[in-house]
Amino acid sequence: MKKFLSLVLALCMALAMVSFASAESKTIRIGMVTDVGGVNDKSFNQTSWEGLQALAAEDSSFEVNYLESKTDADYQTNINTFIEEGYDLIIAVGYMLADATREAAQDNPDQLFAIIDDSTNEDLPNVACLMFAQEQASYLVGLVAGSVTESNTVGYVQGMVSDQMNLFGIGYIAGVLEVNPEATVLQYNANNFGDIAGGTTAAKDMITKGADVIYHAAGGTGLGVINACDEEGIWAIGVDTDQSPLSPDHVITSAMKRVDTASQDISKAVKDGTFTAGVHLYDLSNGGVDLAPTRDHIPAEVLEVVEAAKAAIIAGEKSVPTDVADVPVFTLDD
Repeated sequence: MKKFLSLVLALCMALAMVSFASAESKTIRIGMVTDVGGVNDKSFNQTSWEGLQALAAEDSSFEVNYLESKTDADYQTNINTFIEEGYDLIIAVGYMLADATREAAQDNPDQLFAIIDDSTNEDLPNVACLMFAQEQASYLVGLVAGSVTESNTVGYVQGMVSDQMNLFGIGYIAGVLEVNPEATVLQYNANNFGDIAGGTTAAKDMITKGADVIYHAAGGTGLGVINACDEEGIWAIGVDTDQSPLSPDHVITSAMKRVDTASQDISKAVKDGTFTAGVHLYDLSNGGVDLAPTRDHIPAEVLEVVEAAKAAIIAGEKSVPTDVADVPVFTLDD
């Protein structure tokens, strides 16, 4: 009997070890769907993808892939492709995929989703909404713009008007006027995240009107803004990632959103079994947004102002506006 019990115990232990090894070696498949800006937009699509690539490089249990959306019609098709292929998590990059994500999530309640920059799906039990306090980072770069402008005229190019996108402009203008109440902020809605030529035209028009600093929150369209600033020799401010490599001499700073970190965090949660739906907020307090680390062109006294404001926001002593009504100078929502 003792031998029999020992044999049974050994068999159970062996089965447990096989089961554990199997669980440990399970491949977690993450599929990312871009918006129309494309995976090489030098902005949040690219940063999200680079974050997933880095995750897969450090942890071989992750398999990551992306599908690029050329038009709005591709959103649903690309999401469905990943569903059919049995991916564990589908990450939709950008609020423009909100409707397609909602439809897919409702039709496939066992499929996990994450979406960047959209909270309209926070009611769904299988969707994680990865949100960023973009007004906070925009406020900081606004402080920079308002401080370094010599013409007292700065510019702002927005990719599209929406509640989430407007936060960039609201925060930026609030920062500019905080340090320079007499400044004029020229504004343009490109209504497109992939129009480089349009971004160039908008920026050059602002430059002819006296702008010597231009901030963009326009994805691929913003590449045209940076190109124009580089050609005309004025300061550009990038977005989402550190865009200084695009024009080392003329990108003074960037308003960073750590979409790479957010994509990694939610992917790890799927692996660990700790995925939670609803809003996941990334802000200054947890490093989710910030001024870009490349700061060589920013005067020391301006950096002091920025760091003091950042500390006050984190401490809850200062709040950045999030409502158009609080910044009536913002006109793109008219």
